[in-house]
Amino acid sequence: MKRMAIILAAGQGKRMKSKLYKVLHPVCGKPMVGHVTDMLRSIGTDRTVVVVGHGAEAVQAYLGDRAEYALQKEQLGTGHAVLQAEPLLGQEDGVTTVIYGDTPLVTPETIEAMLELQGREGAACVLLTARVDNPFGLGRIIRAADGSLDRIVEQKDASAEEAAVREINAGTYCFDNRKLFAALRQVTNDNAQGEYYLTDVIAILKAQGEKVLAYCTEDASEAHGVNDRVQLAEAEAIMRARIARRHMLNGVTIQDPASVYIEADVTIGSDTTLLPGTVLRGRTAIGEDCRIGPNVEIADSTVGSRAEIRYAVLSEVNAGNGVTVGPYAYLRPGTVLADGVKVGDFVEIKNATIGEGSKVPHLSYVGDARVGSGVNIGCGAITANYDGFNKSLTEIGDGAFIGSNVNLIAPVRVGEGAYVVAGSTITHDVGAGDLAIARERQINKPGYADIIRQRKRAAKEKEGRN
Repeated sequence: MKRMAIILAAGQGKRMKSKLYKVLHPVCGKPMVGHVTDMLRSIGTDRTVVVVGHGAEAVQAYLGDRAEYALQKEQLGTGHAVLQAEPLLGQEDGVTTVIYGDTPLVTPETIEAMLELQGREGAACVLLTARVDNPFGLGRIIRAADGSLDRIVEQKDASAEEAAVREINAGTYCFDNRKLFAALRQVTNDNAQGEYYLTDVIAILKAQGEKVLAYCTEDASEAHGVNDRVQLAEAEAIMRARIARRHMLNGVTIQDPASVYIEADVTIGSDTTLLPGTVLRGRTAIGEDCRIGPNVEIADSTVGSRAEIRYAVLSEVNAGNGVTVGPYAYLRPGTVLADGVKVGDFVEIKNATIGEGSKVPHLSYVGDARVGSGVNIGCGAITANYDGFNKSLTEIGDGAFIGSNVNLIAPVRVGEGAYVVAGSTITHDVGAGDLAIARERQINKPGYADIIRQRKRAAKEKEGRN
């Protein structure tokens, strides 16, 4: 049976009090509507229509060709919003999941269970419900004596007995597609708000003798929608805990899950340990047997197996197996570390490739460079890559030694096995196997330090008299 979906994403989200359209607010590094879209894709949804309104351009720019779009020009209720997808889906046979774009916590397993129930029972609709501790403000699920769904009662219409019910409508539905649109055409706006409500479809289907079922999720957090920043933070905390649990069940050690932040698209190999203060963002991929942290932030980077990274920031970095980074290193976009590279304390690297087994142990800047294998870059050495107008390349051959406090003024090349003496400022290429010295001869003036001190004291005394 064909699977389709309608994501409702036309609301303005005024309670967010934000210039950013509501469904684009991120949860664990991904916009809420992105979570919903990816979840639907993961269960094999054939067509997904996103109903947009305020902020339509921003949503379409983010989702691109992952969805089709229907525009709700006027905000006339949830039923009216779904009806905007009729020109795209109205003639399709199959089942349609209707879900809000601000419900990022609904899982693919739950939607699969709803679809399976809908197909097995031949139901016109299966709606998602949850039992919550505080149902205030939410539509209550009223069941018949045999446990079947009787009706949905909104908070304002509920009697005292109905208001005490803790099972609520979670706002996610699986409909027989043709029956959905046929019922929508019968919905009226004869209510206090003058809006067309999707929930009215339930009563219409039941009045027609159609089977409408309620699927109660065991995880009440799936019913968590986001309407303000408080609920956004709550959704973030729930998803963050889910992500950490998933990685731990897959063989990752997280010493203190409460102090580790892992975004949704991060992958981590087994037997890797994450220490407190670790933040993994974007599409970061960490290999096996690594030790990451404490206090490490890695974004959109790849790290091989057996790496050790502590007190460091990595952004758009490709690091090989067995690398060590930190403490207090900053690796910027375009950095590539081959296997076995060591990057030590207070080192910054940008747009540079460091060859296998090379070392940049401490207090260095390497930018716009190609460094061979087996190279040692001494303390305080830098590549002077920018002249105020252009970025230029520094090349260092295999096995070269760069002494402490060396300045390599790009563009420049140091050949294989060359040796650059500490304190040198290199402005010309160094041949393979050559030794380069570029510094002034030292001159010692006996007793001159005392003369300098006497002059300074005399100057201060004169200044005091004036």
